[in-house]
Amino acid sequence: MADRYLTVAQVAELLGTSERFPRRLIAERRIAFVKVGRHVRIPERELSAFIDANTVQPIGYRRGSLGKAA
Repeated sequence: MADRYLTVAQVAELLGTSERFPRRLIAERRIAFVKVGRHVRIPERELSAFIDANTVQPIGYRRGSLGKAA
């Protein structure tokens, strides 16, 4: 199955940000992208990998590990 190539606007919409954020990721080489002539496209699998790599998992607290009451 072929990977979908997303525009900057589509990536911004999926992330819920302005177009400036994905453009900054591209400029800083923090996400893989493809140049098609003068157009920039981001493979959908690379966007998923970027999201997975930057996902922070919650910390599970054990009972009693937050300190004792007076």
